Amino acid sequence: MPSIRLKGVDFSYPVQQLADQSIKMALLQNFVGSRLAARGSGVEVNALVGVDLEVNKGERLGIIGRNGSGKSTLLLLLAGLLRPNAGEIDVKGRIVSAITPGLGVSPERTGRQNIELPLRLLGATDEEVRRAQETVPAWTGLGSFIDLPVRTYSDGMRARLTFALSTAVRGDIFILDEWLNAGDADFVNKARRRMRRTLSDAGIVVVCSHSMSIIETMCSKVVWLDQGRVVMTGRPRPVIYAYKKSIVYSRAASKKLKENREKMRVPSDVVPSDVPSSSFTPSNIPSTSVP
Repeated sequence: MPSIRLKGVDFSYPVQQLADQSIKMALLQNFVGSRLAARGSGVEVNALVGVDLEVNKGERLGIIGRNGSGKSTLLLLLAGLLRPNAGEIDVKGRIVSAITPGLGVSPERTGRQNIELPLRLLGATDEEVRRAQETVPAWTGLGSFIDLPVRTYSDGMRARLTFALSTAVRGDIFILDEWLNAGDADFVNKARRRMRRTLSDAGIVVVCSHSMSIIETMCSKVVWLDQGRVVMTGRPRPVIYAYKKSIVYSRAASKKLKENREKMRVPSDVVPSDVPSSSFTPSNIPSTSVP
């Protein structure tokens, strides 16, 4: 019976060292939503901190959170592509992960030649590879392009091929990233039908997406991550509501903070000539708390 258990899982990764520690931290705080920690002369991003999670057979788990919250890291850990720095991960069942678009696909090889290696990386058996070699060319609708190098494909054609490959293998646990939303309009309906069949065969589905409508429609359970920590877990509607509310509050707080800092900015024409102008830069002005 497929299941997923995470207990106290931490994961961090180093960031390229910069000479000035204060500059390093300031820059990264602007771009990374996860927690930062100084380690000697370097900096680590604490992508996940103390994550506890349980998913059982029949559940469809949605993972939400702002950029840098740790969603992709969590998917990679569940897929076995990363190992935690601390904590325990216990995953039972065959995993099929569709979280890396084009994994194993060579642009110099034809679409037909590219069928086997990506499937092997997904853990396909000889029988599954043989079946895919028979069905994938027809399903993609690529016609004669299936025998041309992938580098000659349009974005939509590549999306058709990678989607067909990622859904050609059945598993107990299916891990899905939102890149599968890619593709042209004609591709979407056909892909949805194939995806429904793939998901119905899986005991557990884990999906990461910024689309709240997809999460609410597909999932029976949602986990909200922020700065690498689990904020809330539960039924889709209340978790999504709380997440959206936090975004609205965060934007309002950021706007208020920016307005307060602008009010505190000292005009250049009133700075005494014997005082360096750098003394009045925003970084030297204490930050204003937002109610």
